[in-house]
Amino acid sequence: MTSEAIVESFLMFVDDPLVKRVSVMDHTPGQRQWSNLDKWRQFNSRRNVSHAELDVILKTRQRNQARYAGPNRAEVIRLSKERSLPLASHDDTTPENVEEAIADGITISEFPTTEGAARIARENGLHVVMGSPNVVMGGSHSGNVSAGALAEAGLVDGLASDYVPLSLLHAAFVFHEDLGIPLPEAIATVTANPAEMAGLDDRGTIDIGRRADLVWVKSYEYAPVCRGVWRGGEHVA
Repeated sequence: MTSEAIVESFLMFVDDPLVKRVSVMDHTPGQRQWSNLDKWRQFNSRRNVSHAELDVILKTRQRNQARYAGPNRAEVIRLSKERSLPLASHDDTTPENVEEAIADGITISEFPTTEGAARIARENGLHVVMGSPNVVMGGSHSGNVSAGALAEAGLVDGLASDYVPLSLLHAAFVFHEDLGIPLPEAIATVTANPAEMAGLDDRGTIDIGRRADLVWVKSYEYAPVCRGVWRGGEHVA
C-alpha cells in the first residue's frame, strides 16, 4: 500500500479472471510484521548494506507510508468491492489492525503476527490464514507468533504457501503428526477452507459436481511424498 504507483499497477491486473482475492499489505518497518525494528535490521543486514543505509531505507519507507498508504488502501478496497473480490488484511498485529479490517469489510486475517490479533479476528468472524513455511520451520522468520501455536489454540482456518509452495502439503501433515489435529481437519486447511474463503465453490472437497482435483500422498516419517495428481479427473502426473 505504500507505493506511489500501486493503484495504477493494481488496475492493470484486477480485471484478469485469474484474480480471485486481494490482500492489503503494508510491510513498513516499525509496525505489523516488522514491529520489532531490531528483527527488521537483522533480516535486512543480509543484503550487505550498512547501518547508515538501513536508516535511509527505514526513513524512506516510513515517509512513503505516511504519504501513500491511507489513500491507496481506501482505493484498492473500493475497487475490490466493486468486483466482489474477497479481501484479506495482511499481518494484523494489534486490536486496532483487526478493527480497521472489520470496518473495511475484510473477511480474512492473513498471517496475524500475534495470538491476540488472531483471536480477535476469529471472534469477529474473520477467517485466519497462516503461512505454511511458518508451520514447517516451527516459527516465523520475523520473530512473530508461530502458526503451530495458533493451530494448537484452534485459531487457524487455512494455510497459504507464501514463499515455499511445496510447504503446503508438508504443513498439513505437521499439523496432524506433530500437533494431533485429525487428518481431515489438517488437510482442509490447504483444500476446502481456502477454496471457501476465495469463493471457489467448484473445488476443495471430494464431492459430486466438484472438479475432481486430487493428490495421492504417501507419508514417510514427516516427509509426505506426492505419488500422483489428477486435474479435473484426468491423471496428469
